[in-house]
Amino acid sequence: MSADTAPLTKVDSAISGLSSSPPESKIKHRRASSSAAGVYNINDLESEGKDLLIAKETQKLNWKLNTSPATLDDKEVLKKFLTTPPVKKIDLHFPLGLEVTARNMKGVTIKDALDAIHKQFKKKADDELELPVLAGFEWDKEESWTRLKVHQKKEGAPASSGGKKKKNKAGVEEE
Repeated sequence: MSADTAPLTKVDSAISGLSSSPPESKIKHRRASSSAAGVYNINDLESEGKDLLIAKETQKLNWKLNTSPATLDDKEVLKKFLTTPPVKKIDLHFPLGLEVTARNMKGVTIKDALDAIHKQFKKKADDELELPVLAGFEWDKEESWTRLKVHQKKEGAPASSGGKKKKNKAGVEEE
């Protein structure tokens, strides 16, 4: 019976190639979030009470909602952040109730917002849209901290129709 007192060893062929500690087979390194430094979650900004500033360039784009943002003349504007401080995602709310979300883990740019809007309107003809041109965005923290109101106008000519809310202060000539 001296064989019984010797230390036991694994002999089974199914087990012999495996290590006895399963945690080593788990992934040791978890990929870091792909968000850039200084980019906030909109909900964190709300809890901290930080205000958002919207890029003023959006008011001067005169962009038709059913055309691709790539057709804009000023390509540099598209690279700018939509808000300051930059956020990972933001909801864009239209007056009739439609809501689209612009997302970018490195900070939502004007292009991201226009792409999200274009995706909703790209199949619409010009005459189907009552207000086909983007007039700008408005952030009203009393109504909703996490979304921007989208303002639209009839035409994108320099002498526009005017009757929009306070977002159209710059560059609008009253008739």
